[in-house]
Amino acid sequence: MLQTPRATRGMVVAPHHLAAQAGLRVLQDGGNAIEAMVAAASTIAVVYPHMNALGGDNFWLIDAGDGAPIGIDACGAAAAKAEPALYRDRGFDRIPSRGPLAANTVAGAVSGWDAALEVSARWGGRLPLSRLLEDAASYAREGVPVTRSQHANTAAKRAELEDVPGFAETFLEKSAGLEKSAGLEKSAGLEKSAGLEDSTGLEDGAAPAVGALFKQPALAATLERLGAAGLDDFYRGEVARALAAELERAGSPVALADLEGHEARAAAPLQVALRAGTVYNLPPPTQGLASLILLGVFERLGCREAEGFDYIHGLVEASKRAFRVRDAHITDPAYMTREPRDFLAKDALDEMAAAVDPRRAAPWGTEAKPGDTVWLGAIDGAGRAVGFIQSLYWEFGSGLVLRDTGVLWQNRGTSFSLDAGAVNPLVPGRKPFHTIQPALARLSDGRRMVFGTMGGEGQPQTQAMIYTRHVVYGQDLQEAVTAPRWLLGRTWGAATTNLRIENRFPAEVIAALIEAGHDVEVVGPFDEVMGHAGALVRHPSGVIEGAADPRGDGVVAGF
Repeated sequence: MLQTPRATRGMVVAPHHLAAQAGLRVLQDGGNAIEAMVAAASTIAVVYPHMNALGGDNFWLIDAGDGAPIGIDACGAAAAKAEPALYRDRGFDRIPSRGPLAANTVAGAVSGWDAALEVSARWGGRLPLSRLLEDAASYAREGVPVTRSQHANTAAKRAELEDVPGFAETFLEKSAGLEKSAGLEKSAGLEKSAGLEDSTGLEDGAAPAVGALFKQPALAATLERLGAAGLDDFYRGEVARALAAELERAGSPVALADLEGHEARAAAPLQVALRAGTVYNLPPPTQGLASLILLGVFERLGCREAEGFDYIHGLVEASKRAFRVRDAHITDPAYMTREPRDFLAKDALDEMAAAVDPRRAAPWGTEAKPGDTVWLGAIDGAGRAVGFIQSLYWEFGSGLVLRDTGVLWQNRGTSFSLDAGAVNPLVPGRKPFHTIQPALARLSDGRRMVFGTMGGEGQPQTQAMIYTRHVVYGQDLQEAVTAPRWLLGRTWGAATTNLRIENRFPAEVIAALIEAGHDVEVVGPFDEVMGHAGALVRHPSGVIEGAADPRGDGVVAGF
């Protein structure tokens, strides 16, 4: 069994090893947890481009050890031109999932880095921004080896993305020995650059092979520009003007005025009191409320041990209760008709738990909430902790790559409905629903824990598995992340919602779940559909433990 790494001076975990190491280097240079996270976050946007990008959104949970945890909502809203009529007039009855019309919300990720660095400055953080973006810019310019995950996702999504502007030029192979040109104009204040270098000899249009050197020089120039001019340049400077010009040329409704009007905002975390301590998560428009409901309901079911039928059945049924609340109520908080905290009240959780049948599965068939994302965590030597999550929504988001800047844009706004009566209707200026949400726990024994995962519908479920396995049932932290998982939800293209479960669970447990009425689909061991999870725990002694998911390409980096 893999051992849980431990350190005292600082630790970073990320689903790509280069991102974790970029964060560690900042800690070793005297940076704090937020500065380390900006370095890791910018790096993972380069080295794991199918899962996140500067053109996505992010959310932060920050715990300085005194006072309430700090939440940051860096979610971009729908563009002013993103009216339902824009789509209906072109014959669409729903928002396209790919292409320029799917790129209909502002990208908030860079504003989240900026807002977090304002908190860092109050802590005395002093590392230059250019230093924090150094590794990301270097990997973008010099290249990074393609991961198995990037290769597999590129191959799987090639057919639906290869005609989206900028995608093929950035993510698919050209003829052997040639470079792709990006056309970044000097008038935008950024240098002209070449794109993906192919040295593998694969045929035109193929997904780059595992280990091929993947370069993003236009993105490198953007990162270097931001490092010199400041992150606000992404919204109100030369980078913003370059972004807006190409978004307009491509046919996206996002305009310069939308970028200029965007700012990340503070978001007071939600919390639920459990026997072992208090767990925090982000409020709407994220599904953080569902994660907390799930834990609150499960604790009331009285499960005595992990891994058996009662454990899996209990968490799955608690998930169903949480998802019903989520699907009925969670949207942009400015439009919500119910107070999220009401669902975390003792009586509300008691009522939901009482409705769970301990032996039978409740019917299930609601539409799954998809997403591809990265979760990262950092704790510095002073004990300040950061949980962070960054996303494009689907793999490669909209697929639209702005070649002048190298920025890949999200498709988060495809989650809006063109039906004005829906829970999440498309309205200019409205924030989209987000599956992504980082979790934080302050335990009564003095430990503090940040944990999370990518995986859309699976995020609340995996968070609950990690928390309960480690905190409630005492499993080693790495064991809790490595252990077999399940996912209640619907994968891309599937007509039904089922319970996928890794085949590492005992056959008798799987049989009992089927007998109880769960629609079970057994999948292979360490299936990537289960997400890339991670966790960090700091003990009162100052010892920090970390765990990275073997389903991803990450590591725990500490010193």
